[in-house]
Amino acid sequence: MEEKDKTAENAAQERTLEENFALLDQKIAQLEDSEISLEDSFRVYKEGMELLKECSAKIDTVEKKMLQINQDGTITEFGI
Repeated sequence: MEEKDKTAENAAQERTLEENFALLDQKIAQLEDSEISLEDSFRVYKEGMELLKECSAKIDTVEKKMLQINQDGTITEFGI
């Protein structure tokens, strides 16, 4: 089981933000399907929340890396 978790974690790290957003769209479509069982809806919801956490972490990483070039040529972190 531990190896399976590591494989899933590695796959999550390799996905782009756009791929995660596409997967989130799929999860939303699954949840909107009136034929989904309650048990499946809980599973899909949980998977969607995990994807959302991954997206948030990737966005935080990008925000930390962004730099702003000022008029005087100095470089500062974006948003400071």
